[in-house]
Amino acid sequence: MRIDSHQHFWQFNPADYGWMKPDWPIRRDFLPVHLAPELRACKLDGCVAVQARQSLAETRWLLELASSASIIRGVVGWVDLCSPSVAKELEEFAAQPKLVGVRHVVQDEPDDAFMLREEFQRGIATLRRFDLTYDLLVLARQLPAAIALVQKFPQQAFVLDHLAKPPIKAGELSPWREQIRALAQLPNVACKVSGLVTEADWQNWRADDFQPFLDFVFESFGPDRLMFGSDWPVCLLAGSYERVFGLVQNYVSQLGADTEVKFFGANAAKFYGLT
Repeated sequence: MRIDSHQHFWQFNPADYGWMKPDWPIRRDFLPVHLAPELRACKLDGCVAVQARQSLAETRWLLELASSASIIRGVVGWVDLCSPSVAKELEEFAAQPKLVGVRHVVQDEPDDAFMLREEFQRGIATLRRFDLTYDLLVLARQLPAAIALVQKFPQQAFVLDHLAKPPIKAGELSPWREQIRALAQLPNVACKVSGLVTEADWQNWRADDFQPFLDFVFESFGPDRLMFGSDWPVCLLAGSYERVFGLVQNYVSQLGADTEVKFFGANAAKFYGLT
């Protein structure tokens, strides 16, 4: 099973997607019918749909999509992890077999230590009861808090989205490199190689721009804890689906067939429990 472990669907309206700038070409609907040809062209069998809005309504909508679209193998939704009612919210969704995890848009929180708040950690502690994973969406400067969170919950499965958005355009490895090394030493966290091109020069990026970052995450996490994610349709701001896929395929193809099988599906299937 070959899987894109990270992409989004939405029915666009300006009120719900205020983070999209007025001139961005992704201000339109993106649905399974639009993604399916891209997956086929790259010989991928399915995807994991990840939340793009912090609302229970979107989580319900993604699960409805997944029930009728066979390409959606799993859904990473949103619940309010800080809510005293988080267990009740999770009970509503947990009966849906395609709900595989949850995510909060921590990168937009003004408090870099947001994940260390007592109420948020209470919500994280609830996830194991429902056999759910947690996607870490953080900026590089929030990695210290992510490390502390993962250390506190050694039995919880975490995955880092987008390599924590390192400064690829600037080509700066430090202090991101040292913090990624510390995070990767924790065995309960995996990493998605996703969201790379939007951290580079959108118009002028080259494969060489990503080489030091890819080298480091493959060295740090190893072949068993890395997975491919397109971040479609956000990636379209800086490149087509095929070009984004080709960027990492060319890199991973040099690492051997076993690593390629794991990276393009086996690791995601194992992490998220996909069928």
